[in-house]
Amino acid sequence: MNTALDGSWPDVTVIMAVRNESAHLDEAVGAVLAQEYPGRLSLVIAVAPSTDDTIERARRLAAGSELARVVENPAGLTPTGLNAALSAATGEIVARVDGHAVIPPGYVRRAVELLAETGAQNVGGIMRAVGTTAFERAVAAAMSSRFGAGDAKFHTGGSPGPADTVYLGVFRRAALARLGGFDERFVRSQDAELNHRIRAVGGLVYFHPDLEVRYRPRGSFSALARQFLQYGRWRRVIARRHPGSLRWRQLVPPVALVGNLTGIVLGATVAVRWFVLPAGYLLAVGLASVGAGRGLRRSERLLLPAVYVTLHAAWAVGFLTSPRGLVPARTLNLASVDDSAVGAER
Repeated sequence: MNTALDGSWPDVTVIMAVRNESAHLDEAVGAVLAQEYPGRLSLVIAVAPSTDDTIERARRLAAGSELARVVENPAGLTPTGLNAALSAATGEIVARVDGHAVIPPGYVRRAVELLAETGAQNVGGIMRAVGTTAFERAVAAAMSSRFGAGDAKFHTGGSPGPADTVYLGVFRRAALARLGGFDERFVRSQDAELNHRIRAVGGLVYFHPDLEVRYRPRGSFSALARQFLQYGRWRRVIARRHPGSLRWRQLVPPVALVGNLTGIVLGATVAVRWFVLPAGYLLAVGLASVGAGRGLRRSERLLLPAVYVTLHAAWAVGFLTSPRGLVPARTLNLASVDDSAVGAER
């Protein structure tokens, strides 16, 4: 691969899979097209059937730029959309960007430099949650704290180095082609599953805090609960398929939920001392809220405890109730990945 280290810049294709993203698409696409990248940059937007005007807006944005094109994603799922966009990509490097995400002007250039410097197959950085409402700002604070995200560097930051997964990701397209792209059985957490496969064949997934992406959190308790319920449910699926991928931070919410429910039941039926379990958890929530709430307004700080409980409980319920039959036992769909334009990776 030609790299920035020898003075040349490889072609990069940004891929997006979007659905019902009319409210955020202009900003997300605008940030991609405004990249300060010395090489050739293109954008492929895979649009799923939507209840808003996402498809019309995407086509209008693509018509206004010779760098962008739109492809259809009739199945409506994120991984099918990503593979549809990937099949239309022409770049040697593929950068994933979501409809809720905004990348800074130097994002692509720095990612290409890091791929060259590290030899990684995928590089990524921090999901910097930024809210515009009181609730979104409370969620952003919770998601950026260790109490909310554990030791996940892409949430909390940290020093550069190998990682189990990163947010979004900028990939060598040859590596994606060899692995068959995104596994279309994984409706959620397809990025974590793909990164596990990259590492399983000896590839490097690399985190660097220079790659910071602005993300808009969910705007209500119900939306947040649904999001984290799905996260927990699909993380359990990945754990079944790839047992070595499970991390301690992903076990804490279900253990806490079981402990809290056990404490409540035994405290009410056996001995009051069992209430120490849920009381201890609520104390931890309060202390974490004080720490994460620094710099927030009073209304936002008051929301933090309920936000923590919602994301922990929703993740735990999803993880514990995840059905074994959620992912059908069929082979990976390779048909949507066209590797005819992929050069040999060095």
